[in-house]
Amino acid sequence: QVQLVESGGGLVQAGGSLNLSCTASTRTFSGYGMGWFRQAPGKEREFVGSISRSGGSTRYVDSEKGRFTISRDNAKNTVYLQMSSLKPQDTAVYYCAAGTFLLVTSAPSAYKYWGRGTQVTVSS
Repeated sequence: QVQLVESGGGLVQAGGSLNLSCTASTRTFSGYGMGWFRQAPGKEREFVGSISRSGGSTRYVDSEKGRFTISRDNAKNTVYLQMSSLKPQDTAVYYCAAGTFLLVTSAPSAYKYWGRGTQVTVSS
């Protein structure tokens, strides 16, 4: 069982930045690919980005390319999501997730473990 705890959410003005973190409770963190998803009120959960086990490969949803960056520190069991040029439509609960996949993926079914989420609110 892997527990994931997100942090770093909050309220930010449009155009601002936020850095989210997700820490995993496992001794084999480097054995998991990681992903970030988000869910806005009244909408389905959507893929934001994914990073491979080593951190050497990343994938983003097309609309976020250039604004969001995923990274990880396997020594700290932590994955990060750096968000810049935030827009009100980025407002959502952001979830981190872990899976044993080899190739980065946007498929929620590939992720076995999920955090409880952290709220990001972008004001206009």
